[in-house]
Amino acid sequence: MKQKTKRLLYLTFGWTMFTLGFVGAFLPVLPTTPFMILALWGFSNGSETIHDWLYNHPRFGPALQDWDQYRMIPVKAKITAVTMMTISATYLIFFSDIPNFAIILAIGLMAYGAIYVLTKPSRYVEPQVPQEPQQEKEPKPATPPEAP
Repeated sequence: MKQKTKRLLYLTFGWTMFTLGFVGAFLPVLPTTPFMILALWGFSNGSETIHDWLYNHPRFGPALQDWDQYRMIPVKAKITAVTMMTISATYLIFFSDIPNFAIILAIGLMAYGAIYVLTKPSRYVEPQVPQEPQQEKEPKPATPPEAP
């Protein structure tokens, strides 16, 4: 595939994911961060300029940087994701007319997503650097006081 065509496909993918993520910033049922992560990946292969713009964006940049550097998902995002999955699963079980196998499949995918989200760190923890064991200093022998 030609380089120009590949670049165009990556840019199209990036802008599509960005649009979905942007809409997700206003709709509670559509997640923002996963789409922005995918958009960032598309832009990284399609346009360094757009990638840098999104990576340093005042609204979306911090979450993308946390994910990129530490694979970290904030607690608020975890709560939102799991809550929306629970609401979606409840709707599927009680109010939808889709076949049972589709409900089971959807709930299984949601459970996998919830486990993935919940097992990621919520904040950056400074790695512990192993310290050299300290050698115990031998006590100095007590010197008797000098006689007057």
